Amino acid sequence: MRAAIDALVVAVPAHDEADSLASALGSIRRAQEYCRSGSFAVPVLKLVVAADSCTDATAATAARCGADVVEISHRMAGAARSAAVARGLESSGTRPETTWIATTDADCQVPPEWLTHQLRCARQGYHCVLGTVRISAVPHVAAGVRALHDAHYFAGRSDAAWSHPHIHGANLGIRGDAYLRAGGFPAVPHSEDRALVEALAPGTHILRTDACPVRTSGRATPRAPHGFGTFLHGLGERTGG
Repeated sequence: MRAAIDALVVAVPAHDEADSLASALGSIRRAQEYCRSGSFAVPVLKLVVAADSCTDATAATAARCGADVVEISHRMAGAARSAAVARGLESSGTRPETTWIATTDADCQVPPEWLTHQLRCARQGYHCVLGTVRISAVPHVAAGVRALHDAHYFAGRSDAAWSHPHIHGANLGIRGDAYLRAGGFPAVPHSEDRALVEALAPGTHILRTDACPVRTSGRATPRAPHGFGTFLHGLGERTGG
């Protein structure tokens, strides 16, 4: 069933991300403005940051950038993402079936058309959109590490319509009712994005697309166990990079 989307919740988990958060939220704000100026505008726009076990100025930075801030102390990616979504759904005051949830990370840069792209997919009848990522130019990632990553990441890609195998909380969109039926992001230290997608009800219309990738940090000091940074760190050890 297709439903008009009248609320958009953007959820961002963050643990000690004061250095990168303002830039990440700035890119989200630009995507929100792009929505407002186009044909996919929605009446309600909510940006929520879950500051999880932070010892720096993450919460203050998020508030200064105009985000709604929920502070938690779980040190757990799944719990943080879940808390941000829950606050957004509660504060939007709209029905889950007319609310779209977009998630990214505090060290990412989303393109201006990111939210418009997701809303277009929602209008086409998709309940969940799984996007891709690209490694940012900053910080520098050794050429050998980048090449090894790309060989793994783009294996099997043949054309622009690539139905990729990846699941990234850094570039994921889902309709509120589909999210709730799946039980939301579970409170786990890692792979909460994969667990959510695996729990989606039969018949959920999922789009896997490379059409609107998000830039993600290639930092060598990963924050989440088994996350993207940990994967890159392992590639660096293999290449000596």
